[in-house]
Amino acid sequence: MSILAAMSGGVDSSVSAYLCLRKYGTCRGATMLLFLNEALGISGKYPCCSRENIVDAKAVCEVLGIEHDVLNLMAEFDEKVIRKFVNVYEEGGTPNPCVDCNRYMKFGEFLGHARSCGLERIATGHYARIERDGSGRYMLRKAADLSRDQSYVLYMMTQEELSRTDFPLGGMRKSEVRDLAALLGFTNARKHDSQDICFVPGGDYGAFIQRYTGKEYPSGDFVDASGKVLGHHRGIIHYTAGQRRGLGVAAKSRLYVSLIDPASNTITLVPENEAGLYARGVIARDVNLIAFNVVPENFRAFVKTRYRQREIPCVVNQTGENEIAIEFEEKQRVPAVGQAAVIYDGDYVAGGGTIAKILE
Repeated sequence: MSILAAMSGGVDSSVSAYLCLRKYGTCRGATMLLFLNEALGISGKYPCCSRENIVDAKAVCEVLGIEHDVLNLMAEFDEKVIRKFVNVYEEGGTPNPCVDCNRYMKFGEFLGHARSCGLERIATGHYARIERDGSGRYMLRKAADLSRDQSYVLYMMTQEELSRTDFPLGGMRKSEVRDLAALLGFTNARKHDSQDICFVPGGDYGAFIQRYTGKEYPSGDFVDASGKVLGHHRGIIHYTAGQRRGLGVAAKSRLYVSLIDPASNTITLVPENEAGLYARGVIARDVNLIAFNVVPENFRAFVKTRYRQREIPCVVNQTGENEIAIEFEEKQRVPAVGQAAVIYDGDYVAGGGTIAKILE
């Protein structure tokens, strides 16, 4: 069995490559070069998949005695991940670039490279598990260590991709991974995990978008539900649905972003107890289903509409070939258009889609 291990330069992907070598007896490592720090105005920390981390990945491959490739995917990453990220913010939504990176880079371009090299499988350092049910269908399951689970950002995986992928860390705890890396003599054994979107270290999305586009985004009005002007915002790219901090509007009670309207360049703010801050569900499009080909009628499940959110009881119905309606058991604080709505059936990912519409 031949396998290509994705190696970002971090400890997780390094241990993943080692476990593949131990399991299959052969392995090849490869690092995706997705951007140059200086081109994006990044300094300081070295985010994953940038040029600086190639050195760490190569060092691990030398310890393991395996070959190491560098895949220049900067043009593809710019087109399919960064530009989409910018466009969604400009349209008043909140994108999820980690989902797009997995979909187009790791299980698109990277898997394609493996095939072109005659390699049958790929492996990544994600914390998730792949299993096969009694019918032969591949299922995506949460990691054994729920505090590290990354199944949310993997919901777009197809049956073909699941059948060709290994997640060697799915049954491990992070502490075990670091201890094993130290035992193996990996220089990155205690390397810090990245906490931000890789191309926006520090999390200032608005500043990144302005640098990337070279555009100035006009300020506009904060308004209440009746349209009364409450203050002025810095440009819609700086805000997301449900946001409370950083609004700069004085009020008797806490205000939250409930609606971003690019057409009028206004942002609606409402207090916590106002109906406009809550939704009874969402419509999701660009749907991918893992557990079945079509959602069963009135399918009772759980859903996450943000990566770090707790799962919410819901009922799911398929409303079109590429559309699902998700109704929450109880109203929830308004989700953000552009985020992923991922459906769980117990420990398993049933499927998901991109939030396109809020059901009030």
